[in-house]
Amino acid sequence: MTTARTPVPATRGYSWLLLVTGLVGLAASAVLTLDKLKLLENPAYRPSCNINPVISCGSIMRTAQAAAFGFPNPLIGLAAFGALAAIGAGLVAGAAHRRWFWLSLQAGTLLGLGFVAWLIDQALYEIGALCPYCMAVWVVVITATWYTTVHNLRTGTLPAPPLLRRLAALRFQWLVPAAACLVIALLILNRFWYYWSTLL
Repeated sequence: MTTARTPVPATRGYSWLLLVTGLVGLAASAVLTLDKLKLLENPAYRPSCNINPVISCGSIMRTAQAAAFGFPNPLIGLAAFGALAAIGAGLVAGAAHRRWFWLSLQAGTLLGLGFVAWLIDQALYEIGALCPYCMAVWVVVITATWYTTVHNLRTGTLPAPPLLRRLAALRFQWLVPAAACLVIALLILNRFWYYWSTLL
């Protein structure tokens, strides 16, 4: 098990994954923030991702869920994904961090995952609309959370039975986030089948 004082490095693949997911999430948050500002300036503004009745960012931006903490959600993304990209860049450059840092990253990604799960539920079953940039954020958060968990299990940062650590070392960890994204895709297909079926 990793000791509190021992700096723990990351694999090159995981380092690049954090950098890329951070940048993708940052880009999506930036676009959503700009669109929200334009919508505040002009209530008649039509965001670029308003494509049809289902794919409609504008519908989501006007809801209370889009400002869950009293300010636009994308502002959280600008801070969180900016930090994630910076962490990834540091790891790519060869940084190593102590156990408290990795546990903090684990907690942060899990909080993000919980928020994303709530947003998915709200988008599908309360708002009834989808935002492509939001969906990109969903994928990014799920992926970053899963691979952070795998990293912390592999290195012993998270206490776990040896069997669980061995499972984390297998080559097919990508199946878990892929399966999660597939489940979300099926939920979307089922929820909006009334619309998709009219296009067939």
